[in-house]
Amino acid sequence: MGPAAKTITLKGRFQMHRAGCIESPTMAYETWGELNAARDNAILIFTGLSPSAHAASSAEDPSFGWWEDMIGPGLPLDSDHFHIICVNSLGSCFGSTGPASVNPETGDLYRLTFPVLTLEDVAEAAYGVIRQLGIEQLHSVIGCSMGGMSGLAFCVRHPGATRNFISISSATRATPFSIAVRSLQREMIRSDPRWRNGNYDLSAPPITGQRMARKLGMITYRSAEEWVQRFGRQRTTAAEENDSDPFKIAFSVEAYLDNHADKFCGSFDANCYLYLSRASDLFDLAEHGGSLQSGFQRIQLDRALVIGVVTDTLFPLPQQRELAEGLKAGCQEVQLVELDCISGHDSFLVDMDTFRPVICEFFDSDDESPHKDP
Repeated sequence: MGPAAKTITLKGRFQMHRAGCIESPTMAYETWGELNAARDNAILIFTGLSPSAHAASSAEDPSFGWWEDMIGPGLPLDSDHFHIICVNSLGSCFGSTGPASVNPETGDLYRLTFPVLTLEDVAEAAYGVIRQLGIEQLHSVIGCSMGGMSGLAFCVRHPGATRNFISISSATRATPFSIAVRSLQREMIRSDPRWRNGNYDLSAPPITGQRMARKLGMITYRSAEEWVQRFGRQRTTAAEENDSDPFKIAFSVEAYLDNHADKFCGSFDANCYLYLSRASDLFDLAEHGGSLQSGFQRIQLDRALVIGVVTDTLFPLPQQRELAEGLKAGCQEVQLVELDCISGHDSFLVDMDTFRPVICEFFDSDDESPHKDP
């Protein structure tokens, strides 16, 4: 947890969506901008699986955030006009209670005794944060990737708690392809001898499994077209031709994956990854009422924006169209934007020049936006 992160304790027993409960979970969050007198200019951001609440730099923590080019004065999420809140997901390992936290009832780490985690739990914990901050209704909820499903859970569980919703590269539920990929990632971690059924030594976690899972993830986060343009068949210069390892890293794309695996394994707890990964698979809007149509009918919004990317294989465009069409059941105005980015699912993190204008236009066209003079 970085120096800018604040925490809120949700006092009492927190009932989990599927079964079980946890005692007084802690939620980490960061904020940018000020809450106005009317308390109606707050924007809540739900993150993807692995980011912390540190979406952008601030005076408290000047380090680069995962959505640095989207949050700040004059940017789409304008901190001169909005009070922006990014919550670290329940179940994560960056300050919020999760499998890597101490169970106050036992004094030991939760590990696999942590109850089954769902994105409904992530949404409900974030709702608890908002209420403790004294916010009755949000201006907007924004969710990227897994965060889009968490945001959808927030909207269906608390109709009217936000006026607007922006879903970025997300969906009403995961496709079989996405489930298959995440299942294999979890198996890679659980097959590592160091995992020890979740009871791994914290100084010697299942690094081999985590590295493999991250590499597979990175392959699906980007597009095959980008690999061709970015790396082609370029060779690395580090490996010597007479190296004794016949399977040494020889291509630049291999070195790229290796570097990302190293960075990830040093920062994310293995059990937290497993729980959040499984939660992404479990979410299905149709569980709220028995069908997708029933789920959509429970959502009450003024405006919604659904953004998808042509090269995204994890959350492909047909899912974006399904989501946009379904939201019309309880939303006055729904906009679908399909972006021709080459970076696949990760485009919302790397192609800011394409995403910024779309999100800026959404807020600028809002008649009740704090951007507008009264």
